[in-house]
Parts: sequence; structure tokens; C-alpha cells
Amino acid sequence: MPATATEVPLGVHLTAHGGRLAVWSANATAMEVCLFDRSDADWVAATIPLERADDGLWIVESRHLEPGVRYTLRADGPEGPGHVFDPGVHLLDPYARGLVRSASGEWRGYVQEEDPFDWGHARKPRTPLDHTVVYEAHVKGLTKLNPAVPEELRGTYAGLAHESTIRYLKDLGVTAVELLPVHQFVSEQRLIKQGLINYWGYNTLNFFTPHAAYASRAAQLGGTGAILREFKGMVRNLHEAGLEVFLDVVYNHTAEEGLSGPTSSFRGLDNRSYYRQTEEGEYVDTTGCGNALNTANPAAARLVLDSLRYWAEEVQIDGFRFDLAVTLARDAEHEFDPEHPLIRAIGADPQLGGGDGTVGIGSDGSANAPGSTGTKLIAEPWDVGLGGWQVGHFPDGWSEWNDGFRDRMRRFWLTDIGAARTAGAAPEGIGTLARRIAGSEHVFARERGPLASVNFVTAHDGFTLADVTAYNEKHNLGNGEDNRDGASSNLSFNHGVEGPTRDQRVLNARRKAMRNLLGTLLLSSGVPMLTAGDEMGRSQRGNNNAYNQDSELTWLPWELQEWQNDLLQVARDLTRLRRENPALRPVRYGVWGETVPSATQMDWYNKDGRPMTMDDWDSPAERTLQYLAASTPEFEAFNRILLVVHGLEEDVEVVLPAHEGVESYTQLWDSSVQVFPGEVAYRPGMTVPVHGTSIQLYVANGLAPVA
Repeated sequence: MPATATEVPLGVHLTAHGGRLAVWSANATAMEVCLFDRSDADWVAATIPLERADDGLWIVESRHLEPGVRYTLRADGPEGPGHVFDPGVHLLDPYARGLVRSASGEWRGYVQEEDPFDWGHARKPRTPLDHTVVYEAHVKGLTKLNPAVPEELRGTYAGLAHESTIRYLKDLGVTAVELLPVHQFVSEQRLIKQGLINYWGYNTLNFFTPHAAYASRAAQLGGTGAILREFKGMVRNLHEAGLEVFLDVVYNHTAEEGLSGPTSSFRGLDNRSYYRQTEEGEYVDTTGCGNALNTANPAAARLVLDSLRYWAEEVQIDGFRFDLAVTLARDAEHEFDPEHPLIRAIGADPQLGGGDGTVGIGSDGSANAPGSTGTKLIAEPWDVGLGGWQVGHFPDGWSEWNDGFRDRMRRFWLTDIGAARTAGAAPEGIGTLARRIAGSEHVFARERGPLASVNFVTAHDGFTLADVTAYNEKHNLGNGEDNRDGASSNLSFNHGVEGPTRDQRVLNARRKAMRNLLGTLLLSSGVPMLTAGDEMGRSQRGNNNAYNQDSELTWLPWELQEWQNDLLQVARDLTRLRRENPALRPVRYGVWGETVPSATQMDWYNKDGRPMTMDDWDSPAERTLQYLAASTPEFEAFNRILLVVHGLEEDVEVVLPAHEGVESYTQLWDSSVQVFPGEVAYRPGMTVPVHGTSIQLYVANGLAPVA
């Protein structure tokens, strides 16, 4: 028998003589596996002791560990600070590949039969990162109300895989679906007492099993194997359509909550090793959820890596968004380390498709080199601990949520406009917006490039796109916390009326603001992330923290009003324009005076068609710019675009700039109208009207620069 933890796969693995179970615990003094009666998962039919090997490894081999067996672990160990061993408590195997509930509601591990899945001709799309458009969605909320999906499949993995859902996603123009947590999760004890549930799923019970409640009824009745097959079938169908699947993964904490919370696995196996804590045994909670996984411990770090490998290889997942990723990168002193071994190992792991540490860019630096796009790695670069905000500090090969992009866009299009109405002038000029449009180079290291930035204006937490234009204050009374939960500062602007209104002027202003926010999101350098439902103006009636609302409040509406269909078409047009114009999606930052491959050569002009001055950048009275961007192509044809941005409510006239090689401009989109009438051509030097608070996009026609 192998002797060390690094040599033995953890969890249950079937052998010719039954199964082998391996569990890690550095501090346990005894451990046993409990096998339950086939007809009663509350009745322990047999117990078998595990033997301790080296490096904290506990192992047992038994013919009774066969497919269909339900099992738990029980562990004993020392007393003292940080130790909470209780040999009477049933614990889940952290590596269990299947979970079931007993009649009493207790969780049991399930020995899953090895059942090869037929992937057919489906392959990972490996979409280059510069072509990626992320769609953040909730498995249930996406299809629960969709009449085009068969009723029995709505709100399920199979519903997401249905041809009507896939057709919608393809028409929308997104390339990857990022699913809110789908690892098996449970609701917090506090919510259960309130009669509420955790809808979002950020409370993981096990890192190797899909959430059973999202499977169809037929799959649930078929057991854990059928649930996994439905999940894989969803991935296969999306891959066949060319769509990638990302998972929002919550490795930073577990469902065991604080020390007074439920003990279900890690705490009972080795609390001192798995969770961050002081010498006195008090939890160091950098997540705000009661506990924090101690990834400074190699065994906990290995757990994360093994889980990622399982989903990337066995389930063919294309990318991961790491919730509160800073917690994963904290060292033994609980301080953030950008060179943390786990963070580096994830980026370089060959089983995750990294190898050379790059994501979406080949080892030769090309964005579209065949086979160069490994697993996408996206960090939420903050947590609630000391020094928790670390945007821009993750290593090469990682992309990061860019909250600065979100905040700048909201200020420019919303709170600045509200302030201008009140005070007669906006608080600042357009310069800080330009930096974000161009890829946030002031945030991310040059070698990482603009694709390190995942741009967003909304996400699952916070106001929806419709609500950020319709509410100045949060309205979270339905969450059961007296409106104390959720962010109080939202950088939102209701345009004069709080919430619903019939005032057409207010409605028109809100809808234009939505178009402006979508426009800057999808026409800026970086990787755009669109929150599901924003493309159709979904509202949560001012709730900016709907984590415990599983109802029509959070499900996508599919019976749309005319203005919603118009907004949906805007989103489709913008993703198409982004796809067709490589100047909008550079891979590298440009360098003044140099031609950098797969970058963008940028020129900036004011409303008079002249180069921007300091006053033009900084003056609150001059919130208009023209951004002329030319691609420096490696794999696509040369492209040059002109983006005109105007951030005041008064109309303005703009002189289109003269530039070497530009013979004419063809207008592709104008945010000031709900339905754009079609392409219009202009010559350099012509004056064009630009309506208040709006964006115009042009393609610049003419000759490519001489290399």
C-alpha cells in the first residue's frame, strides 16, 4: 500500500476487490467508516476502522465499499485549542463523488459507480480570451419561467441545455455561461430558522458533487449518477454549440459556518488543519461567512486543486470564477501573497490546461494560437479580511473582476448626471472613464494586458441594470434583515423618481442610461461580463442583495414588453459589433511610438476633432471625447473604430477627426435611439449631432498603416 498522501488519491476509488477509501487528517487519533443499511440510510450496518499511514493519511480497503453504498466517517482526536473531535458525529468524506439524504434528512456519502460518459463529438470550444463574452447566470433562474422550455425541465441543468436556451444564448452573442455555484450547497442555519433559503448557493457542502436540486425530477429519482449525467449532458450540449461553461466556485469557506455552526465534514475531521484560526482556536474569518479554508495547509490546497482538476477533466468545465479569491491566497500569517503556492499551482497545472501559466494567450504571445487557450481563471480579487482588496495583484495567467470599471461607469452615466442636475455641473471630467475604456492599464501590469480585466457594470450581487437606473436606495425588506443587508452605496440614479413610474421622460432617460452602460461594457477593452437578465431590463424591485429570494423576483422574465425587446436587440448588436471589430478587444497594451502585435493604437480627440488637452480630460464642462483605435493585427484583418462618448445631458455637435489613412466613417450604433436605423457614412471634418448622454460607434474606412 502506498505510504504518503501525495501518492494516494483521496476519497473512494474502486478496485478489483471492492474499494479503497483514503482520508487526510493530521491530528486524528482514530477514524472509522460507517456503512449504512441499503434500505435505511439512518441505520449503521457496519463500521470499519481506517489505518493511519504517513503524512496524515488514513486508509481502508474493503469489499463492502462498492457502488451504491452510503457511508460516513467518524473521527476521534485530542482535546485542546482548535480541536473539536467528536467520535459520535457522522462526517462527510470531503472527496465524496455522490451525496444522498437519509429519511431523517442527514447527508451521506455515496459510492458512485464508474460510468463512462459519452461525450460524442463535443470538445471544449477553447474560445480565445479576447473573443470571450461572459454571461453570469443562475441555473434555476435562467429558465424557470421560459415557456419555450418543457415545464418539467424549467430551472434545471437540462433546461439550460435545451435547444431554446442555447439558441437564445447564441443569438445574444455571449461565448461563455458562468454559472452561480453548482457544487452541492445548503442553506445557513439562520436562513432555515427564518423560513428562507440560500438561493445563490455560496455555502458549499461538498466540492465534488453537483447540486441535486438543479437536476430534473427524473434525474433526481434516478440517483446521483443520473444527476451527474444530466450535468455532463448540459456541458456537452453547450460545447456542441460552441459555448463554454464556467463555474463560480466557493473554496474560500464551507457550510460549517462558525464554531457554533453545523459540523458536517472538515471541522470534525481536523478543525485545526482545515480552517484558519488563532493559537487559541478562534476562527480567523476573512470571508464574513463564519470560517475560512486554510489554504496555507498543503492538504487544504490540494483539496482545491483536486476539485478543480475533477471538474475540468471529468466534467469538461472550461473556466472558474473564484469567489473571494484573496482568502485562497493568504499565507500562514493570513496575509495576501500574490505568489501563494496554490495560486501559482492553479495557473500552471497541466491538468487545468495552463501549463505555461497563460490563459487565452499562447506561449508565443498570440491570442488565437491553436490550442493555446487553457482553462480560464477569474479571481474575485477581494475578501473582507485585513488588506482584502487586491485588484490588479494576481499573477500572470489570471483575470480579475474589475470593480473600478463598474464604479467608474456608474459614476459617469448615473451619479455624475444626478449631481449635474442638482449642482449645475458634474463632479469631474471624462479622463478617468477613458482609462477604463482603454483597458485599465493603470491597474494591471503591462505584461498581463487588458484581458486581465473582467469588466462588469452589474453582477449577481447588487442592483440589476434596470434597478441601478431606477432606485437611489436599496429596498431589501423582503430579506428579513430590516433593510440592513446589502450595500448602501450603489452609485445609482433614479432619474427623478424612486422605483416604478409612468413618466415617459423618466423612462426614456433610464432606458438610454441602460444602453450607455451596456455600450461601455461591450465596447471597452478587457473581458466583458453580462449579468443574465440585464439584456432584457430585468428588475428586482430595488432589492440589491436577493441572495435568499427564490421566486419570480430573481427569475428571468420571458414575456417582454416592447422596450425590453428593443434593449435585447441592442445587446445583440453590441456583442456582434465587438466580435466584428478587433480594435475593440486588444490582447496587449500598446506602447507609444511602437507597434505592439495584437494591441491597439489609440488617438484621442475632443469634440472639435482636435487632440485632447488637459482641460478636455479634466473639465466637468467638457465631458466629450472621441476615441480612435486601430488594431495591430496578428490573426485578423486590420480594423479601426471611432468611439464617441458624450457625458452631459445637453446635446453637442462633434467634428469627426481627420487622421492619416481615414477616408470616411460609417456609423454603426447610436445609444441615443432605442432602435438604430442603420449604417450612415460621414467624411472626416464633418460635424455630426450627438444627443445628451450618449455613445456613437463608427468604423473608420481607409488604408491600413504601413508597417
